[in-house]
Amino acid sequence: LNREAMKKSSVPGDFDRNKETSVSPDSRFHQTLRNVQGLLKGRSFPGKILITQRLEPVDQFCVQSPSPRTEIRSSESYNDHAEQVDTSAEEASVDGSSGVVSSSIQNEKSSSLSGKTSSTEISKSSVGGRATDSARMTKFTKQLSASSVVLEKLRELAWSGVPSYMRPTVWRLLLGYAPCNSDRREAVLRRKRQEYLDCVAHYYDIPDIGRTDEEINMLRQIAVDCPRTVPDVSFFQQAQVQKSLERVLYIWAIRHPASGYVQGINDLATPFLVVFLSEHLEGGIDSWRMSDLTQERISDVEADCYWCLSKLLDGMQDHYTFAQPGIQRLVFKLRELVRRIDDPLSKHMEEQGLEFLQFAFRWFNCLLIREIPFRLVARLWDTYLAEGDGLPEFLVYMFASFVITWSDKLQKLEFQEMVMFLQHLPTLNWSETELEMVLSQAYMWHAMFERSPSHLAG
Repeated sequence: LNREAMKKSSVPGDFDRNKETSVSPDSRFHQTLRNVQGLLKGRSFPGKILITQRLEPVDQFCVQSPSPRTEIRSSESYNDHAEQVDTSAEEASVDGSSGVVSSSIQNEKSSSLSGKTSSTEISKSSVGGRATDSARMTKFTKQLSASSVVLEKLRELAWSGVPSYMRPTVWRLLLGYAPCNSDRREAVLRRKRQEYLDCVAHYYDIPDIGRTDEEINMLRQIAVDCPRTVPDVSFFQQAQVQKSLERVLYIWAIRHPASGYVQGINDLATPFLVVFLSEHLEGGIDSWRMSDLTQERISDVEADCYWCLSKLLDGMQDHYTFAQPGIQRLVFKLRELVRRIDDPLSKHMEEQGLEFLQFAFRWFNCLLIREIPFRLVARLWDTYLAEGDGLPEFLVYMFASFVITWSDKLQKLEFQEMVMFLQHLPTLNWSETELEMVLSQAYMWHAMFERSPSHLAG
């Protein structure tokens, strides 16, 4: 990025850096929130958006310490998992010791930012790395073939990646959509899929005269957003794919009136759609055609997508209700965490007047789907779903690790350049190696701060 290139940007005038000292912090915050919510309409700033530099000093605030995730992973199991990372080659996603991981991340920064990942590395990572290691596959097979799956053990395995052909089954289990008891699984899935079909018939397959004005507007907004979803993947441009996505999103919105449809939820449905379609379509996603499937199979895929999306969002309801307070809360925690971990970066952002809300809002809203190559999303979501109820808390550490990856670069940029850089991150050529570096750093920080809550006590 350079100043001349920015002057020639296709979105001139997007950044108004007027220095208005008379604006109160509260009104300025709400203005920023309204502006940032507009980001969800596209991958870059749409239309005319006011993003002003902050001139007033930032008030210090306290963040509650992360609560122990007793249902997900106790402190003892964290210790056990850390020992596995240190001592077992088959259980290590990157170098075993935390010191090596930390130094490796620094050494990898320049190569990952340059985007010069070799085709050999990409090819190797696309195989799934440790997710396809024979020992890990044996463990997955043992868990999935049991008469009753032990979710805690499955979470431990899934956190580091799931073999692609096992992913549909594992995701259904991790989200609680499919029961752990294998004897009940088929009957439950059949019943839930039929329930989804009944909802489609009752709410979707009806004329507009049977809908309220609010429902008509919501359906129109979904219909507008579906073609915009993952625009760089040709598969999602198929009319049948967009129609399936539209049905899933509309049924979800109708049955969740507290939030209704919010832009960004369309992104969250895409990993489920792809993973469950992978059970029925062969080859790469670029060769998939929805027309190759029967309507019955398409309905089953949609139903699985709908129920898993519902399960995921059940744990993040306040992320999508009015004013999205859950996201605001996590953005504040992210700002505090970055200040604790990388004070020079935090101070530079503060000096330049860059609010975390201006770039991190979309990260929390879309869970990084727009920030990384879509081919890596399923791997990332293996970890997300393994976190279970602890996912919102883990996202703070994940996104801190993500932004600090470019700490050196960001500290050399001014306000407008930072905003542009953070909206167009150089992740196009990332492989699973870079992604797992970020995940590993997030894991260590999460474990460290969880055990030492006073570090976030202000």
